[in-house]
Amino acid sequence: MPNTNPSTVTNISAATLWQSLRDEANRAAASETALGGFFTASILAHQTLAQALASLLAQRLATESTPQPLLNEIFNEALQQDSRIIDAAIADLVAIQERDSACCNLLTPFLFFKGFLALQAWRISHYLWQHHRQPIALFLQNRISCEFSVDIHPAATIGSGVMMDHATGIVIGETASVGNNVSIMQSVTLGGTGKEHGDRHPKVGNGVLISAGAKILGNIKIGDGAKIGAGSVVLQNVATHTIVAGVPAVAIGKTHCDAPALEMDHRLSQN
Repeated sequence: MPNTNPSTVTNISAATLWQSLRDEANRAAASETALGGFFTASILAHQTLAQALASLLAQRLATESTPQPLLNEIFNEALQQDSRIIDAAIADLVAIQERDSACCNLLTPFLFFKGFLALQAWRISHYLWQHHRQPIALFLQNRISCEFSVDIHPAATIGSGVMMDHATGIVIGETASVGNNVSIMQSVTLGGTGKEHGDRHPKVGNGVLISAGAKILGNIKIGDGAKIGAGSVVLQNVATHTIVAGVPAVAIGKTHCDAPALEMDHRLSQN
């Protein structure tokens, strides 16, 4: 399950966030009556945030052989058994609202942002993997990849307050780990370097900003507060609060803040 670093704990409770989502859904349904049924089915028909999230993910990931009611039951059970999943989902949702300049509410990312939805579906697959249900966890990995174009192995570990912006093409390998308050852009790979087995994927610290198209390969460490430039290929450890860029990536300076992921400044200047 995700790390529980106190720095990622949000002040928003599940009940408060759920009420905000319901208020936003009511306003949206009133302003766009054609989507009234959609907002009702996705938000207003449910009693809790967890129930709405389980239903939405089940609807998106269902197949003919694994229909929505079956997945909904599995997802609800996971959310009921491990409250950390919904706690992380809340932190992820707040992270998007705070960091994404294209997002001015909670409803939009909850319903429409595939980075958020893919990450929450992965959190359930990770729970199932940890509880020795590998076949269904791998099934979900495949469905998440097909539906959202995000491929995260269920054995990977990811903290909370994580934003996957745009998200298309993100790949995170089996032994990779991602810390808290990390921002990952589209087409990022946390992968291996060949056919080696065992611990072979990157370890990303807290507050790291990984810009679009970056490839971080091998069992290397990306220190807290680092910034990875767009299109970079990172093959060696990156020290804390260091900016790297290039192919292969080299250090070009130090970051001016503790957590570049929170500022979302993809420029490579140090000022």
